[in-house]
Amino acid sequence: MPGENLSRDEAQERAALLSVDGYEVSLDLRSAVGDRGDEPRTFRSVTTIRFRCSDPGATSFADLIAPSVTSVSLNGKDLDPRAVFDGSRIVLEDLAAENELVVDAQCAYSRTGEGMHRFVDPEDGEVYLYTQYEPADSRRVFANFEQPDLKAPFRFEVRAPEDWVVWSNGVGERTDGVWRFAETKPISTYITAVVAGPYHYVTDSYERVLGDGTRLEIPLGAMCRKGLAPYFDADDVFEITKQGLDFFHDHFDYPYPFGKYDQAFVPEYNLGAMENPGLVTFREEFIFRGKVTRASYERRANVILHEMAHMWFGDLVTMVWWDDLWLKESFADFMGTFSMVEATRFTNGWVTFANNRKSWAYRADQLPSTHPVTADIRDLEDAKLNFDGITYAKGASVLKQLVAYVGREAFLEGARRYFKRNAYGNTRLGDLLSVLEETSGRDMPAWSRAWLETAGVNSLTPQVLLDAEGRIDELAVVQEAAESHPELRPHRVAIGLYRRGGDGALERYARAEVDVVGARTVVAELAGAEAPELVLVNDDDLTYCKIRFDAGSLDTLRAALGDISDPLARALCWSALWNLTRDALLPARDFVDLVLRFAGRESDIGVLQMLHAWANSALTFYAAPQWRETGGRLLAEGALRELRAAEPGSQHQLTWARFFAAVASSEADLGVLQGLLAGTEKVEGLEVDQELRWAFLEPLATYGVAGEGILAAELARDDTASGKRHQVRCLAARPSAAVKAQAWASVVESDVLSNALVEATIAGFARPSQRELAAPYAERYFEVIERVWAERSIQIGMDVVRGLFPSLQDSPATLEATDAWLAAHEGAAPALRRLVVEARDDLARALRAQACDAGGKE
Repeated sequence: MPGENLSRDEAQERAALLSVDGYEVSLDLRSAVGDRGDEPRTFRSVTTIRFRCSDPGATSFADLIAPSVTSVSLNGKDLDPRAVFDGSRIVLEDLAAENELVVDAQCAYSRTGEGMHRFVDPEDGEVYLYTQYEPADSRRVFANFEQPDLKAPFRFEVRAPEDWVVWSNGVGERTDGVWRFAETKPISTYITAVVAGPYHYVTDSYERVLGDGTRLEIPLGAMCRKGLAPYFDADDVFEITKQGLDFFHDHFDYPYPFGKYDQAFVPEYNLGAMENPGLVTFREEFIFRGKVTRASYERRANVILHEMAHMWFGDLVTMVWWDDLWLKESFADFMGTFSMVEATRFTNGWVTFANNRKSWAYRADQLPSTHPVTADIRDLEDAKLNFDGITYAKGASVLKQLVAYVGREAFLEGARRYFKRNAYGNTRLGDLLSVLEETSGRDMPAWSRAWLETAGVNSLTPQVLLDAEGRIDELAVVQEAAESHPELRPHRVAIGLYRRGGDGALERYARAEVDVVGARTVVAELAGAEAPELVLVNDDDLTYCKIRFDAGSLDTLRAALGDISDPLARALCWSALWNLTRDALLPARDFVDLVLRFAGRESDIGVLQMLHAWANSALTFYAAPQWRETGGRLLAEGALRELRAAEPGSQHQLTWARFFAAVASSEADLGVLQGLLAGTEKVEGLEVDQELRWAFLEPLATYGVAGEGILAAELARDDTASGKRHQVRCLAARPSAAVKAQAWASVVESDVLSNALVEATIAGFARPSQRELAAPYAERYFEVIERVWAERSIQIGMDVVRGLFPSLQDSPATLEATDAWLAAHEGAAPALRRLVVEARDDLARALRAQACDAGGKE
């Protein structure tokens, strides 16, 4: 990453000097196919930029990351590429009031998912290309001014192999062997896109009559690799797409502005998806090769709608700089769930949001690197790391709270005014606050200071005093904050009181909605109510906080958590108990016990899957080391019991089968998995498809039962890109010092593997049952990470630094080694230091939780 960074100050200076009138980009991708031997594979990129300069005679620069530049011309004058191009920037001196820059370069195909990614399908040898740019990788494909506030129209043309189809943001047509695309509206560089190859492509259309009587027609398309075509349920993708377009047109009062709407499901994708206008890209794992649960379809629907919300929040109106990344990501995250619940079949989406998305936010907001929703982004490396749980999930949670605070209609009317005033422009925080203050009458700067401009999460705990007759004399909510982030915030919350009904279910019998302000708030509305068995602060999940319980409520949950009838209330209680476990206030074994006793009764499949993940994490990181073997046995026994008891063929049965595989370790457990693979063991209704076969093989490889030969045979059975990823992960999971050495070298000492195979290798390398095998790599980790960060792309650097941190060497010695590295490397890249600091905090949290779990127990 040397020399490729761009600071906020540089971007501000350039934006004050330049304005861009348009781009013409010509790419020749015919070099993507054919045998090139050992010669580095590149493609020709010719870019013409028309731009103005407010200070004629000034000097500025264009961005380009390319192996070589053939020619540079500024205002008709040829410049020496060797003199003006340093590998990432092109110096532009003596600018005129109006300028034309032409750059002819050889750009590199990517294997890391950044820039123009090239993928060869092992199944049929076909080559597939796609671009991914955010935050600043379009400069790997064409010369430009790589910052979000220098918007311009783009016109692309692409030469490609004869049998390929090419897509871009605008409508395209092939004439004389060249794909030419309609000029875009003014957009930022990072959301331009090209997809090219022999993709399987399905079409549909969307129509509606607008308020002025005109008819809006949007051509729809969806594509994937040919090998995935048999599994591609494009009808469902289109159904969600049309429901989303209906919802956003109903509520935004601004017609979709980018013409067509293509959605490409692409291989080896680093993200969930990317909101390129007119050509949204998704990871192809959203095409399901085997049986999955309703939660998987819900997740895909949520991502489709999240990206669609970006067409307005992010593409039509874009932040000036990455400080206000939340202006698009928080809104898209909130709108994804909001629209999904109101417009699709996934009406329980807020349960998933409370249980899944917010847990991501709570974790991120308690790290030393936590930051306000409106962050201080000094440069592009900072920006890359801020696509995090704060910017997405906390921001969305805060917006959910804002809707409760200002009212739904005021919020939506604010959005409508925001689009109309700022269409095709760039905004800052104040632009949004001003329209929301207009529509709501609320003091938005005060709300922003509390919620957007400070970091940290508050805890809300109920205090209940009963009178002599057993009724509530006083119920108060106590608000607390961490010492590091002491801000107490205004919370609009619902307080729910629960008691058992005649059928034994825990039901809500009273509710009050109040503004919690300051350290202690009395809820006068609930005085005189019958004594509750459970008090749930933040019932209905209106605000963003950690829920705590009074002693009586916690006792109720220990005895009867599964009796709570409302799915959202139950999910909130599970989430609160997990936070208590992570905060070393509830022993990990107690959380595991709750999962064993009550998870089998969980109706919401997404919540159940989250409980399985949490239970596994509790055992791996938070349980006392001496209890891990016992805890693992109990989880495996419980999982197998629930697997056999589940309704045959149900999604619950599938979920318990996957969890059993994740926790199986004994000879008997592994024997069950072997039997299920061979067909000698049967669980009625359980279909062991190819994806489930790999899930069963992973623990067999981890414990040395499935060796290289068995895994090679399985790859022959599933010789696909997905199969290869599974095989690589299983190979790296084998319990051998030689295997670990090879896996380490392939990721750390070589850049041959693609991003997807780096990810798979790292996933297999560190296994909880192989702590001793991985121990020698703790010291090596600290020796290599600075070099890896300097030499590799930022995406691979992040994968290595995060994925290979010795978190399983959970001892004070590892904590001391981490502190020693941080002390000795104060001058290391801030983004690298942030990753190490975060990993250190996770380790310190794990050690505190282990001490809690071990307290007074054998």
